[in-house]
Amino acid sequence: MTVKGLETHTPMMQQFLRIKAENPDILLFYRMGDFYELFFDDAKQASQLLDISLTKRGSSNGQPIPMAGVPYHAVEGYLAKLVQQGVSVAICEQIGDPATSKGPVERQVVRIVTPGTVSDEALLNERRDNLIAAIYHGSQGFGYATLDITSGRFMLSEPDTEEAMQAELQRTSPAELLYPEDFARPQIIEPIKGTRRRPVWEFDLDTARQQLTMQFGTRDLVGFGVEQAERGLCAAGCLLQYVKDTQRTALPHIRAITLDRKDHAVILDAATRRNLELTQNLAGGFDNTLASVLDHTATPMGSRLLKRWLHQPIRDPQQLNNRLDAIAAFKDTGMFVDIAGVLRHMGDLERILARLALRSARPRDLARMRTALQHLPELADLLAEINQPRIGELAQFAAPMDELCALLERAIIENPPVIIRDGGVLAPGYNAELDEWRELADGATKYLDDLEAREREHHDIDSLKVGFNQVHGFFIQVSRGQSHRVPSHYVRRQTLKNAERYIIPELKEHEDKVLNSKSKALAHEKKLWEELFDLLLPHLEQLQNAANSLSELDVLTNLAERADTLNYCRPQLMAETGIEITAGRHPVVEQVLNEPFIANPISLHQDRRMLIITGPNMGGKSTYMRQTALIALMAHVGSFVPAEAVRIGPLDRIFTRIGASDDLASGRSTFMVEMTETANILHNATPNSLVLMDEIGRGTSTYDGLSLAWASAEWLAEKIAAMTLFATHYFELTELPSLLSGLANVHLDAVEHGDEIAFMHAVQEGAASKSYGLAVASLAGVPKSVIKRAKVKLQQLEASGHQQAVSSPSAVPKEENQLTLIPEPSEAEEALANLNPDEMTPRQALDELYRLKALL
Repeated sequence: MTVKGLETHTPMMQQFLRIKAENPDILLFYRMGDFYELFFDDAKQASQLLDISLTKRGSSNGQPIPMAGVPYHAVEGYLAKLVQQGVSVAICEQIGDPATSKGPVERQVVRIVTPGTVSDEALLNERRDNLIAAIYHGSQGFGYATLDITSGRFMLSEPDTEEAMQAELQRTSPAELLYPEDFARPQIIEPIKGTRRRPVWEFDLDTARQQLTMQFGTRDLVGFGVEQAERGLCAAGCLLQYVKDTQRTALPHIRAITLDRKDHAVILDAATRRNLELTQNLAGGFDNTLASVLDHTATPMGSRLLKRWLHQPIRDPQQLNNRLDAIAAFKDTGMFVDIAGVLRHMGDLERILARLALRSARPRDLARMRTALQHLPELADLLAEINQPRIGELAQFAAPMDELCALLERAIIENPPVIIRDGGVLAPGYNAELDEWRELADGATKYLDDLEAREREHHDIDSLKVGFNQVHGFFIQVSRGQSHRVPSHYVRRQTLKNAERYIIPELKEHEDKVLNSKSKALAHEKKLWEELFDLLLPHLEQLQNAANSLSELDVLTNLAERADTLNYCRPQLMAETGIEITAGRHPVVEQVLNEPFIANPISLHQDRRMLIITGPNMGGKSTYMRQTALIALMAHVGSFVPAEAVRIGPLDRIFTRIGASDDLASGRSTFMVEMTETANILHNATPNSLVLMDEIGRGTSTYDGLSLAWASAEWLAEKIAAMTLFATHYFELTELPSLLSGLANVHLDAVEHGDEIAFMHAVQEGAASKSYGLAVASLAGVPKSVIKRAKVKLQQLEASGHQQAVSSPSAVPKEENQLTLIPEPSEAEEALANLNPDEMTPRQALDELYRLKALL
């Protein structure tokens, strides 16, 4: 749609088309009275996305103009639907005065709502970060910047490789991603829903520096430590410009930018984040995740911080011990219960402050802020009882703010309306002029009572009354019997059956005042509302620091409660490499099991770097591996962990190669995905990495797979010396510990009883003696005839493998040792099972015994 042929349209549609031409790629919500209307293609698209009626208005080139609309008072719900689908919307409001406008009322776009820049409470998930991001690709790698407009948290990073970039996208899960027109790696950003293509010049480095220094009010960026991060700055510059363009207002809450360094965090790649199910399970839901078990926070901002901690474990032992000390102090004193009770009154202060900075805060936002400030003294008293350095620092940032609290108590009524539009938000006594206008608007009853008494006495008319109705306004009413006493300056306004109504100049003047006073009161209240923002904004930094402090206190008290309730222990951080866990448990699985969880130990150190884990399917190998990774991760979050005791050394990365699925969109088979993940581990693991390898090589033929698994295990053990848990069904790998130093065999066992199988879930030293593949298949409901045929085929394979091995011992691995063996009952065992001794004579029993002896 173009602006050509405007003259054929009505003035209203001409105005719409001009504004739409400035916002061609997004839906335009065009305010008309009590509705936001959409026209042409916007209307068609909105009717499908929002399931609203598509109607018509006027015509263009002889064709009716498609139209759809939503009521302005219900717009938030519609915006939420669109934002969730990754659609952006320009809100076009009437800014002119209809009383003085000639032609259409002047309109302009006042804000653009995009998935990554929304700040309205109704449009956001309160317990998850909502990030907008920008990505840039240079000759040396990627630049990546993220901004949470609801908190002002502005970060940039410079991933070197495609894998590292994918891990960052997985960690941050942006709601909206900006990328340059010439971006060379479209496959990386394909999974992101809200992608926006931007002109290449928006990623210019010099422009970025200028934008950022202007925003922060500094001469350069040296103080933020990002001066040399040129790729990251290119992304950050585009991001900041886009946010300014959409918000159409100052952004005072964005006060700094932070460089996210790899050496500060335990690195988790995209596959590891997915496999460990930190905040999202493998099915895409949020149940049965680590966050679902740990997150009992009192505030939404605490919940979001906890998830950030889970996705970015840290490596600094001092910072970790500070967190652990604070959790221990809350747990040992039992104060976490009382403090959580106070924190529940804090609400989502972080996002309220963002809306304050954007000047879009609503009356109830400031009422909630007042409630939070009112509870700071109580919180300070509780925290003063705990003598712990980190808690003391947080208490200082969350110190009471009596002046601000008093201002809000004076300014806002107890239960304000949702929006300022109709007034009634500012409290009586806050402003004398506003009180006067309100008194007039309410009819100034004292003035009317005085006028009535004076006129009644002055003219000796005892039936005289001053009244008001919506049709005729104010009037003086006199009964028909006393109307002859009415003075000449009374002007008759209405005649009733038994009375006459009059108006006098003084009352008419008062009437005009009252009718004007409502609009005057509302205008003055809106002016005072904006001035209230001006009074609060100078304290924005102090308030943001308080919100950050309250978030951290919330997470620490929450982790203390979890440690106390779930019987977690404090991990001990040691300088030497290794992981020693006594009676470790899987934090999520133990919560969903009906029966008690079987706790297991693990010991990894310099002389025992790799465990070859064998045992049956469903025996618990994956659970054992994952629980080790989750305990290590929780320790590096600064949390207590599910075990009796834990000692853990420095950790730089956690890798998992657990399970795989086809990536058909990229043309990659299951085995290709498996090998890609394996290659990433073999290239990037270090001696301080924790590596989980589950069933390497199972996507190809037996000997190919076994060879790959053997070589991968050797490489990890000899070349890298990483701490490795290597689960396998290839029994041949259990020979590795006898060939290489630093390796050990462990296994999980099962017990058969007739056709039943019981998994022990207990980890024991040594290799498994056999597997139970066919027993598990039977348990899963595979038809009995298939199981029986499989047993026959297995016997044949065992026999051929044995003969091959005898003829050429070094040619192939010994197939009879494969962990797919299932014991087949012998002829003698079957004959014995069919005997019934109670129905046999002594002679028959003796004959049967000789026959069984002969069979053996």
